[in-house]
Amino acid sequence: MLSRVAENIYWMARYIERAENTARLIMVNTNLLLDLPKGLQPCWQPIIEILGTEEYFLQHYEEFNERSVLKFLIADPQSPSSILHSLRLARENARTIRDIIPREAWEQVNDLYLMAKGNATSGYSKKGRYDYLKHIVLGAQTITGLLAGTMLHDVGYDFLRMGRNLERAEMTTRIIDVRSANLLEEHEGLTPFENIQWMSVLKSLTAYQMYRRNIQVRVRRKDVLKFLLKDKKFPRSFFHTLLEVKSCLQNLPRNEASIALLNEVGKKVLRADQAILQQDELHRFIDELQVGLAELNQSITQTYFQ
Repeated sequence: MLSRVAENIYWMARYIERAENTARLIMVNTNLLLDLPKGLQPCWQPIIEILGTEEYFLQHYEEFNERSVLKFLIADPQSPSSILHSLRLARENARTIRDIIPREAWEQVNDLYLMAKGNATSGYSKKGRYDYLKHIVLGAQTITGLLAGTMLHDVGYDFLRMGRNLERAEMTTRIIDVRSANLLEEHEGLTPFENIQWMSVLKSLTAYQMYRRNIQVRVRRKDVLKFLLKDKKFPRSFFHTLLEVKSCLQNLPRNEASIALLNEVGKKVLRADQAILQQDELHRFIDELQVGLAELNQSITQTYFQ
């Protein structure tokens, strides 16, 4: 397979997953709006900070109010974090490999982009936001299912799975990082609402029911972190995504350097008991995982795409 084709497949998968996960990230705060008692309101600035796009945001927006952040995350055509930007790039990558992926998958990518663009303003309002974000998530999952069920499971599919799971791993850490930030305004008696916030994180990853089935205890910080970081069976847990990437790399030549980097990240997760228990250590630990993922992505790029 040509390196250019492999790279287009890899990034198509990443951008589709990124659009879905940005929608999920917005849902973290949207769920808090629904779950929190009157008088407590989520903050929106930490989401921009965690995505690493605060400087760009401040160049184009005056303040971190709800509508500005939502416009930035949903429909800003130049924002590297926006759903529309991700879907446009996914569409462009899919267009160049239409002879590799099933026609129905290309049509679905195109339709999802057009839907996201045509209905973006509905995502700004509390009334229309849930349906808009739900359509983004379900549309992305439809593409994933189409590709899984109709694309040849050859080396091209390995690059697709690697892209999707690396992006998923990164966003799972970012969603956890949202919770480690101060999402709520200063308010006396905040502690009783800790579990509500962790529940919203689980729901944003469609993980709540699987958490309850697997852990079988009430929602607690320690158990949520263990489930989302270390569980080997839940598809959106960090460790599961690493296992998926590793299984793909094992089918490819010249994989030694990338697998070595992946194993190092995996070891950090498995040794992370103290880091995930201490709040002041969690953000630093998440940063380490994200640096590891960036190095792994760079290794894959240098090995297979350049």
